[in-house]
Amino acid sequence: MNRCMSEIRPRPGVFELFAGFFVVGVCGFGGVLPWARWMIVERRKWLTQAEFTEMLGLCQFLPGGNIMNVTIALGSRFRGVRGAVASFLGLMTAPVAIVIGLGAVYDQYGGLPPVRRAFVALAAAAAAYLLATALKIASPLRGRPLAIGVATCTFVAIAVLRLPLQAAMPVLALGSTLLLWRFRT
Repeated sequence: MNRCMSEIRPRPGVFELFAGFFVVGVCGFGGVLPWARWMIVERRKWLTQAEFTEMLGLCQFLPGGNIMNVTIALGSRFRGVRGAVASFLGLMTAPVAIVIGLGAVYDQYGGLPPVRRAFVALAAAAAAYLLATALKIASPLRGRPLAIGVATCTFVAIAVLRLPLQAAMPVLALGSTLLLWRFRT
């Protein structure tokens, strides 16, 4: 990373990492990736759009949940092990408590038609929000036709052809790396 850029952008402390991801965890119903991206890139400006996209891309190849990997990688980047732990706990504390509470409520009232309709509506809103965030995450690819082609191939392989993720991602990663290496100017 450019040294000047790291001096201009804020370097969060351990508590800031915990607090930032705590808010993401509380607000992230339907998926926390959109909230995490907003908090990291737009609100706190800890990473640029391109840096976030690169970090997310790396974290998608690691075992575990993508966003959990991002929180750990980001926390570690800024504050080492303490930052990684603070970020992860910030992200997970509230959702775990909320899910346990909602699970108990749903167990009692989940059979009621209004509750079922509410969950269908929430799922639709969450899907739309996730699609909007996907477009924001992909925006650094504008003007890079080879990268757009790789993203399109990945989408087709996984979403359209429904190839197994575990088999498709290593092949796509190797292929895209070789393509970008071959045609890099």
